[in-house]
Amino acid sequence: MRTRNITKSSKIAALLGVLAFAAATQAQAETLTIFAAGTLGKTFKEAAKNFEKLHPGVTVQPQFGGSVKMVKMVTELHQPADVVAVADYSVIPKYMYAHGSQPATADWSIGFLGNAITFVYTPKSKDAGTINAKNWYKVLSQPGVQIGRSNPDTDPSGYQTLQMLDLASKYYHDPQLAEKVLANAPKTNMRDTETDLLSALQLGQIDYLAIYQSDALQHHLRYIKLPPQINLSDPRFAADYAHATAHTANGDLPGRPIVYALTIPTDAPHPKLAAEFIAYMLGPKGQALIKENGFAPVHPAYAQHADKMPQTLRKLTVAWPGQ
Repeated sequence: MRTRNITKSSKIAALLGVLAFAAATQAQAETLTIFAAGTLGKTFKEAAKNFEKLHPGVTVQPQFGGSVKMVKMVTELHQPADVVAVADYSVIPKYMYAHGSQPATADWSIGFLGNAITFVYTPKSKDAGTINAKNWYKVLSQPGVQIGRSNPDTDPSGYQTLQMLDLASKYYHDPQLAEKVLANAPKTNMRDTETDLLSALQLGQIDYLAIYQSDALQHHLRYIKLPPQINLSDPRFAADYAHATAHTANGDLPGRPIVYALTIPTDAPHPKLAAEFIAYMLGPKGQALIKENGFAPVHPAYAQHADKMPQTLRKLTVAWPGQ
């Protein structure tokens, strides 16, 4: 009888242990939701896999699209998100900080990597064998050339392309440069995010695609090495970039150096886990991943309103230059 009781007690204890383990596992199971710029797709997918390995029970679900569109998923559609990452740092304060009657959906941001605007092409592209950094705008202005680009009303690379062309008009002393190039980039060749046109480029449906240099490197595409005076990559030319303008449905947007930024929305479901993901991106492994994917790491990262961000992230940042 005593043996049976011991055996029964052991089974009950084992069952309780299994239930306790299941309860603990369920408690640890969390889904980290990220809304990010389309050009961060490859980088953030790789970071998600690495982060999940470091955090058993955590699933990272990134969604990608035009930066403005991703932000409005939070601000207008009220979709829950733990991290928001955009391709233009000004998008976060413009759409997520409190302004007048607009409530804050975020109140700080971190600039963590840089990029450059360029045009990519393939051997199938018209005049692919002769185009270079000196004659590119003449080639792109020729009749019959098809150019793809993203929507300047929804995606930073769309309006940054317009800003770059405005700068190029001045740099090459050709007032009609932007108009002539854009004549070959009609709305039918436009998508919400430029990465949606990569397949059209590969198939030869378009000849050139306005996109970030990081995408050129990630996809092993030929690209035009535009001078830093116009490609929005160099903070040293910030004053010159500011003279460029992109006319969009969201107003006239002045040029500025390309710095990607991220934040945690004020109502993020998992703010602590979100801070850990951002810390990972700002740390050695995240920085290496950023560099491997053709971006320029901003190290140490720039902080806007550091006093409002999690304490764990403050030590990884410095004050945003000039702000």
